[in-house]
Amino acid sequence: MNQQPVPPAPAAPVTVPGAPLRVFILDDHEVVRRGVRDLLEAEEDIEVVGEAGDARQALARVPAARPQVAVLDVRLGGTDGPGGDHEGIEVCRELRARLPELACLMLTSFDDDEALFDAIMAGAAGYVLKQIDGTALVRAVRTVAAGQSMLDPHTAARVMERLRAPERSPATEAEPSELDRLSPREREVLDLIGEGLTNRQIADRLYLSEKTVKNRVSAILSKLGVGRRVQAAMVVERLKGPRA
Repeated sequence: MNQQPVPPAPAAPVTVPGAPLRVFILDDHEVVRRGVRDLLEAEEDIEVVGEAGDARQALARVPAARPQVAVLDVRLGGTDGPGGDHEGIEVCRELRARLPELACLMLTSFDDDEALFDAIMAGAAGYVLKQIDGTALVRAVRTVAAGQSMLDPHTAARVMERLRAPERSPATEAEPSELDRLSPREREVLDLIGEGLTNRQIADRLYLSEKTVKNRVSAILSKLGVGRRVQAAMVVERLKGPRA
């Protein structure tokens, strides 16, 4: 995803008692955006402060709109099937790097474990299906705005099972010989991926350009034979061994 240079993000909005809850909507389907907007704006205490139809628009508009919650479609660009593009999650990752106080609520049509794990690694506060009813969606927005996680017990259990038993995933089949193929700098980057850092945060930590980090991440995924950052992070988790 091409990144456009942006000015420094404004300070996080100060929550004023009695002020409306500020929400931004990202979805590449206009009908869905309108439906979510109408649903939220029917609530007296919620204000939709902006919307976008693609990642570029969202990254440009969200910092200026200063929302407290961003409702983000997981898949953008028309890839509708399970396992498709998760560009909305990359938007979440980038927005959280710029605006740490922003709560991201991911919205998707598919119950996709890979998207769920990627969203959590990207810092999403919640993950709900588009089949959710209106009342529940409003409640989810209020929940993440209050600083709480919007994951039902079943979903949370799936996440914990995946993280506690990484050996069950194909992502963790990397043998030491495969890890030996990584350069010392790539191992550093891999460790930071395991901590959940974004490319920008890794670049700042290692005094590298963001483009250099992106190239190194791509090389790491290729050498480990995995397709997603969350899978690489699970390799790191496995190498740490059982926790006391």
